Amino acid sequence: MRKAAKAVDLDDFDLRILDILQRDNATPQREIGEAVNLSAPAVQRRIKRLEESGVISANVAVVEPDRVGRPITIIVEISVESEQIDLLDATKATFAAAPEVQQCYYVTGEADFVLVVTVASMAEYEALTRRLFFADPNIKKFRTLVAMDRVKAGLTVPLA
Repeated sequence: MRKAAKAVDLDDFDLRILDILQRDNATPQREIGEAVNLSAPAVQRRIKRLEESGVISANVAVVEPDRVGRPITIIVEISVESEQIDLLDATKATFAAAPEVQQCYYVTGEADFVLVVTVASMAEYEALTRRLFFADPNIKKFRTLVAMDRVKAGLTVPLA
């Protein structure tokens, strides 16, 4: 089970660097340095510290799903039969291992989990429901919301 991480002390330079990297992680360190008034080596040291402390958890490319043949985004609310720890952990592991699941949240309220899924077709989604939901006896029910338009998608964190 994931525990809440301790917040890292960040100064204004760190926040400005993070803001730039969240918009474009390929920005050269020299340009970042010019923008925040630090040398490129100082920027490099700060980025390394931000990575080592877990503030920066990944360096990835953001891919447009429809450009790679996965035009359907589905939000799924899932309710479980039992919130017994070992059953919840197994469900979390199953969802985390499914490549179609872009995001998975264990939540409070009427649902127990909310997933964001991307698929190429509704047939693929049906197969996914059989594999992830119908095959798991701890899944009580699920509700599917098909996104008609992706108005905003991102993982940027407000820093100010």
